[in-house]
Amino acid sequence: MPAPATDALHWPSVPACYGWLALDARGQWRLRDERITHPGLNAFLNANYTSDAEGSWLVNNGPQRVYVRLELAPLVLRLEPDGGLLTHTGRRVQASTPVCINEAGRVIIATDAGPGAVDDRDLAAFIDELRDAADRAPNDDTLLACVGGDTTIALTWRGLPVEPCSCTELPARFGFRLDPQPGSDERSAC
Repeated sequence: MPAPATDALHWPSVPACYGWLALDARGQWRLRDERITHPGLNAFLNANYTSDAEGSWLVNNGPQRVYVRLELAPLVLRLEPDGGLLTHTGRRVQASTPVCINEAGRVIIATDAGPGAVDDRDLAAFIDELRDAADRAPNDDTLLACVGGDTTIALTWRGLPVEPCSCTELPARFGFRLDPQPGSDERSAC
């Protein structure tokens, strides 16, 4: 909901909801592990998806905050043919640093909307755009060394440095929570 609209409302105190809503690694919403297929519900979730100051991602459902369990990252990014990046919510975003690749070969990119994982269907296109220090496509050994955590490998993607980063480091490195939980002073509605 747009900020002016929410600022004008006086919502009742409603407990937040945890553990029901999830975002998978391909940007599909899931309710209790079932994929949400209703176009209207998907549009609502996409339009009201945001983050809080603690790095938890959530959907504002009127006065209620529905926290989202993330399989990989808060956003899922598609590489557009024109060189743009599109989030799973349909928003065009700009990439910035860091650009990280983890030991599973998954790529996380900082964007102006938050951190996003490159959709696995676009990883080949991402790899095609990688360049080594001599501005050449890296060979397989170089790619494997980077995925393996070798910090001496100098790769770039669209001019941005690519860094190895372990799966366990990603949430802290990018400032997000994979599985938000209620605080000790908070009760959960669901």
